[in-house]
Amino acid sequence: MHQFEKLKIWQKAMDIVENVYKVCAELPSDEKFNLISQIKRCAVSIPSNIAEGSGRNSNNEFAHFLGIANGSTYELITQLMISKRLKLVDEEKISTIINELVEVSNMNFALQRTLKK
Repeated sequence: MHQFEKLKIWQKAMDIVENVYKVCAELPSDEKFNLISQIKRCAVSIPSNIAEGSGRNSNNEFAHFLGIANGSTYELITQLMISKRLKLVDEEKISTIINELVEVSNMNFALQRTLKK
């Protein structure tokens, strides 16, 4: 069992959640039940799955939940790219978050490799 609060990947994912919520506040209100809801759920899913996996009984189970978190990472990148293409929010803010998500994804793959050794 791992202490998820000490994992840099979890800390970084939590920072991303904060940034995503700030960006969502700038999105048009008519997207509240569509894109905003989906973006927020995706963002929250990343650190949540990292935490859940860290509490599992084996490294294989942890790696499985990291895989789920990575899926949410790529889903969130796609949703942010949609927001960017539709010009719903500042392009620079979206690009910054996407870069952070790529970093988390790289950390995720590295951690999965470590767990599978």
